[in-house]
Amino acid sequence: MSALQVDGVTVRFGEVTAVDDVTLTVEPGITGLIGPNGAGKTTLFDVVSGLRKPSSGRVLLDGADITAKGPHQRSRMGVARTFQRLEVFGSLSVWENVVVALESRRRSPKLADELLSRVGIAEWAGSQADTVPTGTARLLELARALATDPRLLLLDEPSSGLDRQETDAFGELLRQLTAEGRAVVLVEHDMDLVMGYCDSVHVLNLGRLLTSGTPDEIRAHAGVREAYLG
Repeated sequence: MSALQVDGVTVRFGEVTAVDDVTLTVEPGITGLIGPNGAGKTTLFDVVSGLRKPSSGRVLLDGADITAKGPHQRSRMGVARTFQRLEVFGSLSVWENVVVALESRRRSPKLADELLSRVGIAEWAGSQADTVPTGTARLLELARALATDPRLLLLDEPSSGLDRQETDAFGELLRQLTAEGRAVVLVEHDMDLVMGYCDSVHVLNLGRLLTSGTPDEIRAHAGVREAYLG
């Protein structure tokens, strides 16, 4: 059974169709969701995470229809996400940001140190969150998402602010997370990360699903090269 199914999802803003009858599946592993700016990627994430109701279509998690569930309900069911625009508690320390997420699931605050070490930012634990570099804040968002022990992890532009070495380490971390049984969906413009670490890739263009396949199949797809890869 697929970890996530998006079934005929359409999202309209007035007369503008941002997502147009998209159907796709996400299996355990790392799945890329790519496409030009304005393709509908973040809007689709909003639908999956419950922040936006679709105009039509369904979202299923492990076969259960969660279309009517709110974001807090979906979070309790194992859905977690990060955001393209950073969403950290700026006045709290890096460590306190993770503790807030742990306590929301009644998990021990002692796990915060372990999570910060796992994403590679333990040395920033005592720093105020709004003073850390962008790449560090991205990893903080990941640690905070992991604090909820998700089964489905939605990551929106997570490598922004990371250098090449940090991005490669991030890719290896994603492999470790999926080896534990999680499904990760990655909205990302870093094609080295997508093509080097994703098991499968979905391509959106103008709100529609252009194609799906392995990284090699996506590279070879003429329509993808024309619309996005160049």
